[in-house]
Amino acid sequence: MRKRELGKTGIAVSELAFGGVEIGLPYGIGVKSAADMLSEDESIRLLHEATESGVNFFDTARLYGASEAIMGKAFRDRREQVVIGTKCRQLRDGNGELPNGSDLKKLIKTSLLESLTALQTDYVDIFMLHQADLGILENDEIPQIFADLRAEGAIRSTGVSTYTVEETQKAIETGVWDVIQLPFNLMDQRQAQAFAQAAEKGVGIVVRSVLMKGLLTSKGHQLHPALADVENHLRRFDDLVATGFPDLSTLAVRFVATFPEVSSLLVGIDKPAYLHQSLAAVNGAHLDAETLARAKDLAYPDPTFLNLPHWDRMGWLN
Repeated sequence: MRKRELGKTGIAVSELAFGGVEIGLPYGIGVKSAADMLSEDESIRLLHEATESGVNFFDTARLYGASEAIMGKAFRDRREQVVIGTKCRQLRDGNGELPNGSDLKKLIKTSLLESLTALQTDYVDIFMLHQADLGILENDEIPQIFADLRAEGAIRSTGVSTYTVEETQKAIETGVWDVIQLPFNLMDQRQAQAFAQAAEKGVGIVVRSVLMKGLLTSKGHQLHPALADVENHLRRFDDLVATGFPDLSTLAVRFVATFPEVSSLLVGIDKPAYLHQSLAAVNGAHLDAETLARAKDLAYPDPTFLNLPHWDRMGWLN
């Protein structure tokens, strides 16, 4: 497994990062309840197999159900072998308001303490804001709270999870965040415009939504009628897959891995078969210039429609 530097953090991470949401709660196409998920013991065995296969970077969050607790049990006897990134609870309340002063500090520190307890560790390698919108990124108190936690040794580096290009650019411009986790894939390539700026500033880029919750896999068939145009567009990748890729998911993984500014790419893994498939994909050759150009040309023409959280709320991914 190749490793890359995570920006200027001094942390080396595997090109493939284990996305931990699927082992913590029902998530993705066709996963409706705990009955569709691995048991805790099966999840722990899967995490161990990932580390033994060269994966050292594991992504989780306070909001990912049992994910942190399962990782805590899996890694308590091998903590120094893994890089763990987790995310703070959402900062906005039910009315969309941000707390301030001591309330804001208490929320962030309590969330981190909960994560440390669940993960059975006294530090996390990357502590991130979950869903950092422009208002949160413009807040002056939050970076200082994170800086204090780093000075205390409870976290090694700081990060934010963004959705839009504007949020990503704002996070880079502030100069206070070490890592940005963002969505980027064959269909939605908008965030690529921020890659050069991130590299120039030494900000590590971690990509999520590589497989679009499974749409860029064999699951991208017989979708909800509202996604008919998306399904038709997915078929446009068939000719490119036929040039030398075993399947669409392999093309999707290698496409993201080809960008040198990307430190690591997150793939949600909840079955040994998906781990093996992801390992084979990321360990293969990066795309050549011609294939990369063809893949870039196949980006979805209306990327604003590619709103997975909205699709989920509408029930289009069931």
